[in-house]
Amino acid sequence: MSEKMYQLAIIGAGPAGIAAAVECYLLGMRDIILIEKDENHNATIRKFYKDKKRVDKDWKGQTVELDGNIRFLDGTKESTLDFFDEILEKHSVELRTHTEVQKIVKTGDDFEVMIAGGSVKAKHVVVTIGRMGKPNKPDYKIPTAIKKQVAYTLDSCSEGEKIMVVGGGDSAVEYAVDLCEKNDVTICYRRENFRRANPTNQKDIAEATENGSVRAIMGANILGLEAEDGKVKVLLDEGDDECYDRVIYAIGGTTPSAFLTSSGIEIEDGKPVHDENYETNIKELYVAGDITQESGGSIALGLNHGFAIANHILKEKK
Repeated sequence: MSEKMYQLAIIGAGPAGIAAAVECYLLGMRDIILIEKDENHNATIRKFYKDKKRVDKDWKGQTVELDGNIRFLDGTKESTLDFFDEILEKHSVELRTHTEVQKIVKTGDDFEVMIAGGSVKAKHVVVTIGRMGKPNKPDYKIPTAIKKQVAYTLDSCSEGEKIMVVGGGDSAVEYAVDLCEKNDVTICYRRENFRRANPTNQKDIAEATENGSVRAIMGANILGLEAEDGKVKVLLDEGDDECYDRVIYAIGGTTPSAFLTSSGIEIEDGKPVHDENYETNIKELYVAGDITQESGGSIALGLNHGFAIANHILKEKK
């Protein structure tokens, strides 16, 4: 077990986690650690955003006034990652990657953040795990023979493939439009239109389907997948089953409820319970970012959560 006592341990190095760390640092706190299970900060942006994807401060048209010291502006996937790289470089915040947290245990006035082979001790803990850390998966079983051809990001895609994208939100639409430049792409969605997508993406998918770059199967449900001659056979409730080289699911993410409840955090309607300062039912244990939001995704809101938490922590310490 590590004997060092951190003032603050943050689980998840996305925008909300980085904001909580930096805002606390600027208010005079030291001994701060960011714990990230992936290889670098902002894993959701790295994995689920296509290259050169536009990243807006006002996500889905939701205008958010920034409260804190991190002045985030519209940009691209690449400029956003560079922006957070620079922020972390300017402040003495320890980033520990490739470290998955198992649960949080309150021990007297302090916490033990349990990790493989030991724990990280801290006075305060902030949980900022993104929903896409646990992407939604279909209810039906994926046959072992085709598991490598079924994915939730574009990482495994190659040129010249016949691909089905499943979903109707922004990620699904962006995946389909991006892939269709060099692939034969079909998008399948259980509803009759793409109303969940933002206006820009709705326009892009409309153009792609109209000019034949993307084939859309709307109002259809997938009953299951089968392996057939090295391909993924998609079984639809309306018939017309078809084989593909690859199937990409972009059907959102879920709150990591099991982790939260095992740490003693109350859950209500699928979200962690917290007060106006984002403090949970456990004193000095906070939640922020995607898991506190109805649909997740707003970087600006995550930054504001981090600022609010930092101010509450420092206020309580006085």
